[in-house]
Amino acid sequence: MIDEFQQQMRVLGETQQKRAQLMATGYALQKRVTVVVNADGTVIETKFDEDLEGFSLPELSKAVTEAAQAAATELARKSSELTAPFQERRGRMPKMSDLIEGLPDLTKRIPEAIPASTAPPNSPERQQHGDHVMTFTDVEDLDDITPGRIRADDW
Repeated sequence: MIDEFQQQMRVLGETQQKRAQLMATGYALQKRVTVVVNADGTVIETKFDEDLEGFSLPELSKAVTEAAQAAATELARKSSELTAPFQERRGRMPKMSDLIEGLPDLTKRIPEAIPASTAPPNSPERQQHGDHVMTFTDVEDLDDITPGRIRADDW
């Protein structure tokens, strides 16, 4: 098991080095707008063709967003492809619950990831899903708090 763990760590290190070099490109408006993102999804380059006359600023803004989202989707695909061998190898390893009798398999309790919305702020989609405001009900009103009046023994 120790040998397998060491091999896994070696593969993980190699994977991390390869991941750091990942880039992905997304296009919009028939490849007239190009956005490139790095491995962290940060935009590192945006290009516009010279043939963009006639497009309004809202159309161009939408195209940049679409190209960035396409690049992010491509990055996710490349990242998944890159980490697949590591995940496969990890899946072959026994779980702690397999090794220690009576230990529950906690991996079944991990909630599934919820995909982040790509809808713009204040869009109807975001309103439907309710960007809920957090409300606290177990609060105390404090009267007469002014700077300089709070003492250490008040806490």
